[in-house]
Amino acid sequence: MIMEKKDRKEFNRRNFLKIVGVGSVTSATTLIGCKPDNRVSVEGGSIGEVPTDRMTYRTNPNTGDVVSLLGYGCMRLPLRQKTDGSGEEVDQETVNELVDYAIEHGVNYFDTAPIYVRGWSEAATGIALKRHPRESFFVATKSSRSNTLESGIAMYHKSMQDLQVDYLDYYLLHSIGSSIEDFHKRFIDNKLLDFLLKEREVGRIRNLGWSFHGIVDVFDYVLAMDVQWDFCQIQLNYQDWKYATGRNVNAEYLYGELVKRNVPAIIMEPLLGGRLARVPQQALNMMNEIHLEDSAAKWAFRYAGTPEHVLTVLSGMVYMEHLQENIRTYSPLEPLNEQEYETLEQVTEILVNSDYIQCTECQYCMPCPYGLDIPGVFAHYNRCVSAGKMLKSSNDENYKNARRDFLVGYDRSIPKLRQADHCIECNECLSRCPQQIRIPEEMSRVDQYAEQLKQRLEF
Repeated sequence: MIMEKKDRKEFNRRNFLKIVGVGSVTSATTLIGCKPDNRVSVEGGSIGEVPTDRMTYRTNPNTGDVVSLLGYGCMRLPLRQKTDGSGEEVDQETVNELVDYAIEHGVNYFDTAPIYVRGWSEAATGIALKRHPRESFFVATKSSRSNTLESGIAMYHKSMQDLQVDYLDYYLLHSIGSSIEDFHKRFIDNKLLDFLLKEREVGRIRNLGWSFHGIVDVFDYVLAMDVQWDFCQIQLNYQDWKYATGRNVNAEYLYGELVKRNVPAIIMEPLLGGRLARVPQQALNMMNEIHLEDSAAKWAFRYAGTPEHVLTVLSGMVYMEHLQENIRTYSPLEPLNEQEYETLEQVTEILVNSDYIQCTECQYCMPCPYGLDIPGVFAHYNRCVSAGKMLKSSNDENYKNARRDFLVGYDRSIPKLRQADHCIECNECLSRCPQQIRIPEEMSRVDQYAEQLKQRLEF
């Protein structure tokens, strides 16, 4: 349903510019040096040299850490088939190559967690980072869901073991926000937070913070605790600034509260699971009118990196081309201006009125007990939305081509036994989704659409 302008809150660009503090004195950029013969092209268009010495850095006011504005998110790592055919494993050689390239080009913040990449991320990240001097990088990991002190301490020690470090630069209480009672159960009543605070006192944790997905009451409660939080990780992008969906709160509010308390913000989901990198053509045309050569992803990363209290922006970069483009975007950062914010306001209006399924492909819903590829199904559907190929009627002029593109692409990207029609609505995935997507309902919607196309039914 099209949203009436009178029903929308005004996107006050001047207030945004004031809040985010464009031109921060806490930013530092070195403007010399490019590696020869180090060109890259993205989506067929050359974007030029990838600098080695121009990364934008931000300073953590609590510890003085000088952190690269681009942070390497290790939620998604390249995989490969095992040589014996028994399944998949992390492609360690490629991970090493990506980490080496990132460090060489100024990236020094690496974010992982015990649950990432089916539990393989910390070990793979540790192997890659161990080949570099310890002082050349900051590593962040998380205390995932554990309700006892013993399990929380065991997870903490295993993280250091897998990462092959004797201290953690950034440690997060992970995914806070479902309820105050849940927060107390996970970290207060079992004394796990007390343990982590003591670990910070002795230096085995250098920065202690938390990541947020949830309701605003929990955010306010945790932020107001009598604890010195060294940072907080929030979801921030140009859609979520005013129009957060699911288990989230508008980034405008979250960021503003962190600024009041001088708590640095670490940003996750700058691309909303990739959706802001593949916006509808109408939105892309608006961007191209201002910057013809810039990708939609670059716009999103510039937006996320512009606020001065943002310490680093995390990106899960599985492919070298994505890593290279993001390095260029922040080497150095060119903060957004008012005209560009106005353009993104118009882009946001298109996005929030589209048929997107609000999935960030975070993989938290996986594995599905019945083998469905939930993020893959939603990603294919959203790609078709972005490309303007979703049919509203069987009488649409482009019906034949759009039908073929959806069905052929569906079968190529998702094995048939893992497609939406095999969902039995067991609801196991519902409690795991940070965006609070009603996954069975959305799977049914995708299946109904696919079935209409397969049967050539009128709609």
